[in-house]
Formats: sequence, C-alpha cells, structure tokens
Amino acid sequence: MRNLKLLLVDDEEEFASALAERLRLRGIDVRAVFKGEDALRRVEDDPPDMVLLDVWMPGLGGMELLKILRQRHPGIPVILLTGQGGADEGIGSGAGETTEFLMKPIDIDDLMAKIMNTLRPG
Repeated sequence: MRNLKLLLVDDEEEFASALAERLRLRGIDVRAVFKGEDALRRVEDDPPDMVLLDVWMPGLGGMELLKILRQRHPGIPVILLTGQGGADEGIGSGAGETTEFLMKPIDIDDLMAKIMNTLRPG
C-alpha cells in the first residue's frame, strides 16, 4: 500500500480530515480536498492512483466529477462514498466502471479491503 497516491474528495471537512489521517497511518499518501472543483484541479495537476469521491456535494457534485474523470482520466479507479442509504442502487447506472460504493460512516477495514480489491489487476 506504500506509495499509493489517493485523492479524497468530500465536502465534510471534519470527516475527510479524520479519514485521511487514518489512511496515512496505513501508509497511504492522501490528499484531501473539500470541493469538486478543487479535486478536478488536483487531478489535472498531479493525477492520483485512486479517488475516494463523495457522491453528494454542493457545486461540482460527485457524479458530475465522476463523469469528467471518466472522460479525461479513464484509468483512475474511483470508489464512491455516500451517506444516503440505497444510493448505490440509484447511482449505479451513472457510475459506469465504478462498482465500489461505501456507506458513511466508513469502516476503515472495509475501505482498505475495497481499495485492495479495486487496485487488484484483472
């Protein structure tokens, strides 16, 4: 997991900061941003290996950002985060290649397993 560069995008700053710290303790290089627009700039300037993306954000929302990422950076895996129950069912068709969803609050072991699964080739 060392050298994994991960971008965490969530408008809940407290949540994102705490999750980023927990991931850093597990050897992941995490950058947290709190707006979709900032995430897009970050990806353009320094593409991460993976994105953890909150679905529901003001401004440039998670699903809009996901579409842009799929067009401009199709090789970057994305795991969607949501606090809305059943959101994965409603979002599924718009998520395209994204098959991983996590409900908030996040269980760190579940997240680590999804990260490993998403990065596994084939």
